[in-house]
Amino acid sequence: MATTTAAQRREQARVAYDAFLRACPTNELLGRLSDKWVSLVVAALSPGPLRYSDLSRKLAGVSPKMLTQTLRTLERDGLLSRTVTPSVPVRVDYELTDLGGSLAVLLTAVKDWAEIHIEEVHEARERYDTAAQDA
Repeated sequence: MATTTAAQRREQARVAYDAFLRACPTNELLGRLSDKWVSLVVAALSPGPLRYSDLSRKLAGVSPKMLTQTLRTLERDGLLSRTVTPSVPVRVDYELTDLGGSLAVLLTAVKDWAEIHIEEVHEARERYDTAAQDA
């Protein structure tokens, strides 16, 4: 019986992932990536690093608690890095990692698509709601 290395086992597992299966670990990741604040934070950081206060201003409506939680989750997942510069006050910068940068391309495209097509979606909703009322 041939033995396999850890890298070979990881590759075999990667090939076996199927997001349509409930038990697949990619389901958890897809759930995280579909979060509105995750998408907006990643898109906001795509041009380059930002301080916490800059992110807070850019993301209108995000609470400090939600922003902190989102940043910690993205850091834990390896999508962004956090750099603390000792000063008064302490400076904290957030920047996408290479992994986060590859995701930013996709999430920024989704954000751009939403901005371009929101009026069409509103019109479709109105048609649907009108038809539902008439039925």
